[in-house]
Amino acid sequence: MSRRYIAFEGIEGTGKSTVAARLAAHLEGHGCDVLFVREPGGSATGERIRRVLLDPEGTVAPWSEALLFAAARAQLAHEVVGPALAVDRWVVTDRSVYSSLAYQGAGRGLGVEQVRAVNAPGLGEVWPELVILLQLDAATGLARQEDADRIGAEGVLFQTAVGNAFAALAAAEPDRFVTVDAAQDIESVWRDVLASVEGRWPISSAG
Repeated sequence: MSRRYIAFEGIEGTGKSTVAARLAAHLEGHGCDVLFVREPGGSATGERIRRVLLDPEGTVAPWSEALLFAAARAQLAHEVVGPALAVDRWVVTDRSVYSSLAYQGAGRGLGVEQVRAVNAPGLGEVWPELVILLQLDAATGLARQEDADRIGAEGVLFQTAVGNAFAALAAAEPDRFVTVDAAQDIESVWRDVLASVEGRWPISSAG
C-alpha cells in the first residue's frame, strides 16, 4: 500500500492554501479518493484549537503555542488522517508537523529537535510522505498576505528564521522534500507542483 500523504509547507504568503486546494481538486478530477485538510484544524477539536492559536488579539506563550499545535495535530492524525491512509486514500494537507519544527522550533527558538520530540508520540507513523516546500523570501511573502493572523503578523526577521529552518529541513530530508520556487507566477508554480507529485505517484494511473 502506498501512503500518498502530501503536505504543503512554506512561510506566509507563498500560496500554499491555493495550490494545495488545486491539487486536491485535480486529483479528484482524475478519480482519486482525496482527503484535503489543514493545520491546525481538520477535526472538531483541532478547529477549536485553531481559533485560540490564530486569534490576532490573543496572547500565547511559545511553549503553549507548540503544545497546542501538537495537540491539534495528534487529534487530526488519530481521528482523520491515519484512518484515511489506512484505506488507501490520498491525503493533501495545508501545513503539517514540519511547520511546527520551523515556526516553533526555529522561529520561537524552542529547538527543532525538542519540538519534534513533543510531536512524535502523537503522530506515530502518520508523517507526510511528500513535502512540497514553496520557497519565497520573507519580505515578498509578507507583502502578499491579505489578512494576517497572530503568527502571520510576525515580522521579517521571524519569517526569515522560519524560511531558513524550512530550507534546512528540506536539505536534511531530500527523499521527502521537493522545493518549488514560489516567486514564479502561479501557473509555473502549479506545473512544478504537479510534476513533483507525478514524479512520485503517476496520477493518471492512480485512481
